[in-house]
Amino acid sequence: MFAQVTLQDWENLVKKQLKIEDIYAVLTKENLEGISVKPYYADTDFILKNLPKVEESTHLVAKYQDNLEEHAYAFLLEHNVEHLTEKTLFVANKDLAGHISLADDNQYISLIDVFENQEINTKLAEELLSKNFKRNIAVDITFYQNAGASITQQLALALAKAKDLAEVFGAEILEKLVFKFAVGGNYFFEIAKIRAFKILFNQLSKEFGLDSIPYIFTETSLRNKAKNDEENNLIRSTLELSAAMIAGSDAVYSNDFKVQNSNSLSEEISFKQQIVLAYESIINVFDDAANGSYYIEEITHQFAENAWKLFLEIENSGGFVENLKSGKIAEMIYQQAIAEQNWVEEGKIKLIGVNLYPKLEKTKSVEQLYNAQEIKPVRWAEMFE
Repeated sequence: MFAQVTLQDWENLVKKQLKIEDIYAVLTKENLEGISVKPYYADTDFILKNLPKVEESTHLVAKYQDNLEEHAYAFLLEHNVEHLTEKTLFVANKDLAGHISLADDNQYISLIDVFENQEINTKLAEELLSKNFKRNIAVDITFYQNAGASITQQLALALAKAKDLAEVFGAEILEKLVFKFAVGGNYFFEIAKIRAFKILFNQLSKEFGLDSIPYIFTETSLRNKAKNDEENNLIRSTLELSAAMIAGSDAVYSNDFKVQNSNSLSEEISFKQQIVLAYESIINVFDDAANGSYYIEEITHQFAENAWKLFLEIENSGGFVENLKSGKIAEMIYQQAIAEQNWVEEGKIKLIGVNLYPKLEKTKSVEQLYNAQEIKPVRWAEMFE
């Protein structure tokens, strides 16, 4: 039997090793998410409940290429491919969705968001809902992550968009949605983000008399990628895919690790990152591989609580569309984005090969990169390119 170790035992040992009394001044790490992170976890105040996913095994999604037909079972389609059989096909083009030929032995999932020009495109939504798709409409949050939204903001915006859709089309639409998230490089926080959304969406569905599990499609972020740092991009995106799978995503997709000059080979390599993770690490078959980690459980619930609070604020001021029109959403993302970019400039957020090993010279200011009236994707490395 192992001896019982208390928090006091741990603190005394660390004080001795660091030769200081106030160990928390050294070990406590600041973050821009407003999340309290302790250096030591021996228990959790929350019940360790398994958070299920919709798909039994996470779909490994490849951008369609002829040479990947034998190796991939799920494709991201931007144009019609009629000869595919026994595949899961993610339709990413709204024009394609209107005339795609549905084969009986394939399953089709829409990645098309119906929020356009600060409104819900009801005609497009009705057209998608009429299709014999497994999931008909996407709630796309990747745009906001790549524009600099915090994790709490991403979660609240996903709920707010879903709530607006339910108010227009009824509660049954909640079972027909795909939630599309971009996963960044803050590994444990990103695992907690996906887990927190499962809690939040289930809570939202109960407000409509349901008990639903969200369908979650995740892709690698563009925000932390650099043009001149392709090999490091590959490592970053592998970690992001790992976080997405461990968190229990239903589908994962890797954006090309080459920010510019991408080609069929780089697209294939990006897809094969998923293959290695799935078939060598075997992390794509678990519902909730992070369940049981006191640290992840604690930050999962912090994100859920903070996001629900922000969601209610958005609802109390009119909902997603109204807050988008008023500029409140753009302003809140702008404030978060410039805070992040300042941390990148100061080196508090480290990008190997950009602001560390070697350190590149700054070429653009925060003011040149961001606009309080416009939500737009910005990569951190653009400041140095």
